[in-house]
Amino acid sequence: MHIHILGICGTFMGGVALLARSAGHKVTGCDANVYPPMSTQLEAQGIVLTEGYDAAQIDLAPDVFVVGNAISRGNPLLEVILERGLPYMSGPQWLAEHVLQGRWVLAVAGTHGKTTTTSMLAWILEDAGLTPGFLVGGVPGNFGVSARLTDSPFFVIEADEYDTAFCDKRSKFVHYRPRTAILNNLEFDHADIFADLAAIETQFHHLVRTIPASGRIVANASEDSLKRVLARGCWSELEWFGDVADWSVGSGADEAEAVFRLRGEELGRVRMPMSGSHNRNNALAAIAAARHVGVTPAQSIASLARFEGIKRRMEVRGMVDGVTVYDDFAHHPTAIALTVEGLRRRESTGRILAVLEPRSNTMKLGVMKDRLPQSLALADQVFCYASGLGWDAAGALAPLGERAATYEELDGLVAAVVAAARPGDHVLVMSNGGFGGVHEKLLAALRRRAA
Repeated sequence: MHIHILGICGTFMGGVALLARSAGHKVTGCDANVYPPMSTQLEAQGIVLTEGYDAAQIDLAPDVFVVGNAISRGNPLLEVILERGLPYMSGPQWLAEHVLQGRWVLAVAGTHGKTTTTSMLAWILEDAGLTPGFLVGGVPGNFGVSARLTDSPFFVIEADEYDTAFCDKRSKFVHYRPRTAILNNLEFDHADIFADLAAIETQFHHLVRTIPASGRIVANASEDSLKRVLARGCWSELEWFGDVADWSVGSGADEAEAVFRLRGEELGRVRMPMSGSHNRNNALAAIAAARHVGVTPAQSIASLARFEGIKRRMEVRGMVDGVTVYDDFAHHPTAIALTVEGLRRRESTGRILAVLEPRSNTMKLGVMKDRLPQSLALADQVFCYASGLGWDAAGALAPLGERAATYEELDGLVAAVVAAARPGDHVLVMSNGGFGGVHEKLLAALRRRAA
């Protein structure tokens, strides 16, 4: 089968492309404004990418066009596909029919921590010899690719609540039909498609309805939203994790050491390679889920000591003249706060210079702008890229006083960060996009300053 993927450089659709290629299908695709790591990963796998959505791409004559959820009506290629009645389907539907059918799916859902938890769970199963297939919204360091297809019956997938495609407004994860599901947390997000938190809770309820009676849900007990979801109906085994749940985690000798417990009994401890209480909880959920497929907690904890993290999750992009530049995917205020807190806990010395691009659809709408000052409270200085926003970023960040500044031009932002940075500082870049290659721009400018 030849599939042509519209929006192929998105993290999910890029993963679908890799899986399809591994299954023996011919894969081509197109996208606009492509950027690493997905574009380079696809090219390394020999997948031909076309820049843009020119209607002439129908001449490729694939068996089916697979349409990403970033593609909307008015897209020239989509319009000609519809006009000519050519075969098309969404990425989640193609994945469900051609990859997930007949497999034991372990799905990781939640507003935050999906990529990290999915990567941890996939690595735990890999280290236990189960060689799972997986699809992650990032590139785990232990694997070097965001997706893999194997002969194993187990498949680990990051289960996103965002809608499926222009023609299917259900959440992606309703297509996956997991046997094991982690419900990590649930907050309001995706204001471009959901009216309120209750609307997202309904989608999570739809996911719960697809899990068989012999399946297992591992849910965060500290989230009232998840309690409401499960109160609407739960037909599967249910285990809770969190501070007052059966599964719990705390600190050991220091913040880096995590101590895992089940019903108060210590299961083991490990020095976590990723900082922050949120990552300890991510690990706890992965340990609990792995037990459902027969991996003992002791084995899982040992595996986590060798977990290598994920690209764009507190990833060090370089150090110049004592200034360290990090890349992180955080874009929701809760994720921003946890990321800054995690870095502060890990690096007790040096200032944190937070560089933020409010790029997600929710942030562009300004729905959560009033939460930004509190989420950045632990940063010593804040540099916000405000180009293209429909709201006043300077006004939103005003509670931070002189610690915060906004910039309409990327070069001006880079110059300001470099002028402020001094040896020992941590420049924390947060965006869910390419951010105009700001990381390399910062490093290059720091090198010129040091020369």
